[in-house]
Amino acid sequence: MENQVMPREQLGVCAEGNLHSVYLMFNANDGVEQQLRPCLANVAQYIHELADQYADSAFNGFVAIGANFWDALYPHARPAQLKPFPAMEAGNRDAPAIEFDLFVHLRCDRLDILHLVANEVAQMLEGLVELVDEERGFRFMDNRDLTGFVDGTENPKGRHRQQVALVGEEDVGFTGGSYVHVQKYAHNLSKWHRLPIKKQEDIIGRTKQDNIEYASEDKPLTSHIKRVNLKDEQGNSMEILRQSMPYGSVREQGLMFISVCRTSSHFEKMLASMVHGDGAGHHDHLMHFTQALTGSSFFAPSLDYMLRYAD
Repeated sequence: MENQVMPREQLGVCAEGNLHSVYLMFNANDGVEQQLRPCLANVAQYIHELADQYADSAFNGFVAIGANFWDALYPHARPAQLKPFPAMEAGNRDAPAIEFDLFVHLRCDRLDILHLVANEVAQMLEGLVELVDEERGFRFMDNRDLTGFVDGTENPKGRHRQQVALVGEEDVGFTGGSYVHVQKYAHNLSKWHRLPIKKQEDIIGRTKQDNIEYASEDKPLTSHIKRVNLKDEQGNSMEILRQSMPYGSVREQGLMFISVCRTSSHFEKMLASMVHGDGAGHHDHLMHFTQALTGSSFFAPSLDYMLRYAD
């Protein structure tokens, strides 16, 4: 594709971390697809332009379309690997599927700008969609999950983020897009905090204070890191780009887990490794302390794709 211009991706897909986030999940009203296409393109363009206007606050975002809604919105073609969320259950571990038509992901280092933009996006979509779920995320301490452990240490860095997250020439019609999986996890923090620190560290596979990964031979097969750091048949790491952030209030709190990737299979295999384990009974013991409340599958097309099919 040397001679072709790569489509412009939505900037929020590969953006670096922020201090605050707003997650909006919408379902479309019946029969609005023709009106919704140009409207969504306008929203995506608006978010793209605000990245310049609010560059000092590192504003970014993206719009993603649900796996079950894609064909209604864009009936002419479908991303090769777009499928519904892979619901899984084993023992007391449950990863349910709760699908939505649209996901608008907004992040910024200023909460007031996020609040303003989230309301403007909702107004732009008014009459076409229903807001079903809204969460606000935040950076906790030095990029830690509410369990107290640093989150996203394994994330790809620099340009490698694009290589991991964005579809390339393997699916030419959808170059610059990304498969998005979202799960809202509610943590049982009172149960977690009763554990000795060493037990917590064994469950994660890292030290808590200084974030040092256990040596490979010291990692329990039930540790979170062991269960999600997978390799394919050729020995290559099956990477995803995590755009997760803690969310919640005193009443309910946890992690908005967000995976963006050029393939949907990496996330699916990680989730299966967590829930079902390795075939020898070793599942992810972190799941004894957190519960997935939702599971949704989306595709975030490139900005140019959305503008091209706006009419």
